[in-house]
Order: sequence, then structure tokens, then C-alpha cells
Amino acid sequence: MTEDGVVVADGSGGSGGEAPVEIDTSVPHSARIYNYWLGGRDNYAVDREAGDAYVAAFPGIIDAARASRVFLTRAVRFLAGEAGIRQFLDIGTGLPTVDNTHEVAQRVAPDAHVVYVDNDPLVLTHARALLTSTPEGATHYIDADVREPERVLAQVGERLDFGRPVALMLMGIMGHVSDDDEALSIAGRLLAPLPSGSYLALYDGTRDFSPAFEEAQQGYDDTGAIPYKLRPGAQIRRFFDGLELVEPGFVMCSRWRPEAAAFGEPADVDVLCAVGRKP
Repeated sequence: MTEDGVVVADGSGGSGGEAPVEIDTSVPHSARIYNYWLGGRDNYAVDREAGDAYVAAFPGIIDAARASRVFLTRAVRFLAGEAGIRQFLDIGTGLPTVDNTHEVAQRVAPDAHVVYVDNDPLVLTHARALLTSTPEGATHYIDADVREPERVLAQVGERLDFGRPVALMLMGIMGHVSDDDEALSIAGRLLAPLPSGSYLALYDGTRDFSPAFEEAQQGYDDTGAIPYKLRPGAQIRRFFDGLELVEPGFVMCSRWRPEAAAFGEPADVDVLCAVGRKP
């Protein structure tokens, strides 16, 4: 890791040589639980226990987790393809899993540059080993906190060209900022230096549809894990104020450009999303 907290992965693989990070396995961890729900192996007994308790209280969380992941894939595919974006800023990376942002983007556009940002030591450990890149593109990891947007942007500006459009991705992270005004301010400050033609892609869980979702989330928060705030849809929609929404607009994640399926309409989920273009 370099002095400014950045791990750079190029076409040859990770940077290697870093000291191991101590991981607390006594408290459930949202990224590991999400990994568990998606069928991954990067989780511990405490995460599986918390994840199972959450599912028992709100079974819809499994569909919500899967739909959120599929939205990320579809959004990145749109951004790298139809929208022609070649620079991606993914804040709140989470644990690497199938079809990470750089994999989807570089599958469409091998010269895409992706910067991941997270402040979780566990995610940092995995980023060192798993974040790679095509030879034509680049993948970077920055160890920083979304609550310090100016610090994030200062480091990102060394790796992305703010003179060209950037796709800012805030996928399931703003609920970790409990104050509504602060959350909106952070998103606005991250978007401010990005030029016209940049995009915001965002999803977050909502309390609009199912009381059981809020009850399950409160039960999880009570374990001592990092809490997550479920917002009304109208509040989530405000993240896109001043942006031009891409069709189909502000919808459930399962309804954002769903692919044709033989088994009818996609399931409703308690997660709302959109992709918006900066004029």
C-alpha cells in the first residue's frame, strides 16, 4: 500500500506484500452477510447467524440482495456501453464477488478505468488480492471514508480525469450515513467537480413497502454492527435532484431494465434505484 492509502492493480495482478489486517469475527459485518446471502464464502459463523436471523424476520432480503447486485451489473453495462463512460468511481466497494464493477465495465470497454473506495480493512484485504485489470484499462483501490468527500476526491483526482465524464456509483452505502441532510450533502459534493455528461448510479433500501424490513434491520443494528438507515423513497429520490434520469427512471432495482425471462415479471423488492445524468 502506498503512503496515501492506495493499492493499484494493473494487468499483472495485485500489488502484494502488504501486512495482514486484523479482522473482528465477534460482531457481524454487513459486507460479509451480503456475501453470505449471495452464496459467497467470505463470511464467518457470526455473519451467517445474523444473516439467517435477518432472513427469518424478512425473507425478502434475499431477493433484494440479488436484485441490487443485478442492478449494478446492468447499470455498469449501460454506462460503459450506451453511455460511453470510461471512468468509474465506485464508493462503498464491499467484498469482491461475481461481476464486480471493473469486470463488467472492462468486458464492454477494455480501456475503462475504475477506482474503488472503501474504508473497511476487510474489503482492503480482499482488494489487494482480487482487484485486477485488463492491460488496456486500470483498477485502483483507495482506502477512504465517504463521509470525507473532499479527501476522497483529492485522491481520486490523481487517478481519474475530471475533465472527462465519470460514473459515480453509490450502491447501498448512503444508508450508513444516518443524517438525511448530511447524506444529501455528501452525494452533492462528490458530484460537484464531475463534468457535464457524468452519471450517478445509486440504490438504497427503503422502508416504504414492508414494516418487516425495518424490524429486521433494527434487529441487525441491535447486534452492535454498523447500523443502516432505511429511508422513504421520496428521500432516496432526492439524491437525483438536478439530474436527468435514464429510463425507466426511479424504480425498484428489479424493474430497472430487466432482461426477458420465461417466468414472468421480476419480483418486487424493497430497494429503489436510478441512474441519472449530470446536464
